[in-house]
Amino acid sequence: AIGIDAFRALLASGNSAVSDVDRFDTAGLGAHKAALVRDFKAKEFIAPMKLRRMNTLSRYAVAAAKLALGDIATPPPADTGVAFGTAFGPVQTSVDYMQEYVEKGAALAPPQLFAESVANAPGSHIAIEHGFRGFNITVTQRESSALAAAMFASSQLVKGAAGAALVGGVEEVNEMIFSVLDRLGSLSHNGFGPRPFDRNRSGMLIGEGAAAIVLQPDAPAKYGHLSGFGIARDTTASISDWGEDSNAIVAAMRAAIFDAELEPSDIDAIYASANATRKVDAVEARAIEMLLGEKPVVATKGYFGEYAAGGALQLIAALLAISDQTLHGSYGFEAADDGVRLDIVRVLRPATLRHVLVNSVSAGGGIVCAVVSREAA
Repeated sequence: AIGIDAFRALLASGNSAVSDVDRFDTAGLGAHKAALVRDFKAKEFIAPMKLRRMNTLSRYAVAAAKLALGDIATPPPADTGVAFGTAFGPVQTSVDYMQEYVEKGAALAPPQLFAESVANAPGSHIAIEHGFRGFNITVTQRESSALAAAMFASSQLVKGAAGAALVGGVEEVNEMIFSVLDRLGSLSHNGFGPRPFDRNRSGMLIGEGAAAIVLQPDAPAKYGHLSGFGIARDTTASISDWGEDSNAIVAAMRAAIFDAELEPSDIDAIYASANATRKVDAVEARAIEMLLGEKPVVATKGYFGEYAAGGALQLIAALLAISDQTLHGSYGFEAADDGVRLDIVRVLRPATLRHVLVNSVSAGGGIVCAVVSREAA
């Protein structure tokens, strides 16, 4: 899905972007599927001389930024800030550089590869391309990266430190990340696509891409408003796995709702972090029941996988729901675990949506939640 209209159509189609991996050999691994970017032509967004200086990650991010900026009526000011999130960053570029370094030595290793091997390269390219002179930050908080970046950018706008902000996330699927996650047992091995919240879920599938949102405090909102954020940590989590403390997720959700100056009863739906792993889906389901009861819940990662754009695609899906007054179906969901009483949306559902909660629960224990609203506070 390249462009907001194509993304909206994907969410409405009831189909998934997950398919067999053909970029690298998955023989010998248990997982063989991912949500890969298809039909992307970087030259349609980036000039040839600039294109040569960017790796795939930067190309995705710069293209998404250009699409976002083309979707607004009022150009952002020069003091616009950039805040992007990425779970793993330019791992493939680092691999490529080290191969050249080992084979040819430091003197012959391409310096441009080294420059692109840092996580903030995509955000830097965006600022250079558009002359943005505000803050420039890249957040690496696994699944919560984009929401954490949006939280930082919003705090700067509230303080008046910048006139606008471009926020989002970017991720690239490569052989190293895929194989490591497979060996850790995180990926689905049953041959099916991702099945968030489903009783037969067996693990996540990963995705890639980039997504960008323009935040303009002084311009009419086209899709909706970011009205509150909450953050917490699950101390029961290990560095490579999710924890088991539903109360930590409740704390983050409650903090986001109160930051928006709302009550839990004001939330009309939840766009969940659920990614089809056994543990995190169950923990989040308990947390939602504890705080919000049986309000409608949407799980979007069946469409575009985990990581994808560091959580930005999930946030944009919630903004589209607010804008279109329609809840998306939870791709891959058929039946919940025994005892789970959540109202998990299965197909497109018209709804009156004023405030939607967006959850992002990270392996390692980080939790970031946001409230998106139809009207400004």
